[in-house]
Amino acid sequence: MAYGFLFSFRGEGPARAALKVAGVSILAAIAFATGGPWLLWAALLASAVGDAFLAGKPERWLLPGMAAFFLAHVFYVIVFWQMGQGGAGGWPVKAAQAALVLGGAAYIFWLSPSLGKMRVPVIVYGAVILMMGAAALELPFANWLVALGALMFIASDALLANELFHRPAGEAARKLPSIALWFLYFFGQAAITLGVTGLPV
Repeated sequence: MAYGFLFSFRGEGPARAALKVAGVSILAAIAFATGGPWLLWAALLASAVGDAFLAGKPERWLLPGMAAFFLAHVFYVIVFWQMGQGGAGGWPVKAAQAALVLGGAAYIFWLSPSLGKMRVPVIVYGAVILMMGAAALELPFANWLVALGALMFIASDALLANELFHRPAGEAARKLPSIALWFLYFFGQAAITLGVTGLPV
C-alpha cells in the first residue's frame, strides 16, 4: 500500500527500491512457508529481482529487469501447465485465449513506433507474458483467482509499457497510472499466490 500511494510515481531512491522489492518478496516467503510449488516462489523471487532492477534508471536497468520477469513468466507457464490437467476447455476458453493474444499483439504493434532498439525484447517479452495468460485461462474454474491474477499482471505491464515508451520524453511519471499499475501488479501476484497455494481469500 505504502509503495503504491507514496513511492510508485517518484524517482529513484533506496527507500523506494526497498519497499518495491519487499512486497513480492513477502509473497515469495508466504509461498515457500505454505509449501507452494518451488516454481511459484521462484517466479516470485525472479519478479522481486525484476522489481529491484526497474527501481533504478530505466535506460540502464530495463533489459535486466525484463529478463528477470521473462524468467518469472516461464516459471508461471510451467506451474499453470502442471495445474491444468483436466482444466477448462471448449470454445469460450479458446475464444478468450484468442482475444488475449490478438489484443496483446495489437497493443505491441501500436507501441512499435515508439520502441526503437527495444522492439525485439518487447516482442519476445510480450510473447511469454501472453503465453502465461493463455495458460492461466486454461485452468479449471476453481482456479479462477489465478486467471484473474494473471490478467491483472498483464494489464499492469501494458500500463508500464505505455509509461515507458509512449509517454513524451522528459515528462515525469504520472501519478494515477503509476499507482494503478503497481496495484494491478502486486495484487495480481498476490492473487496468483493465493490461488496456487490454496490459501483462503
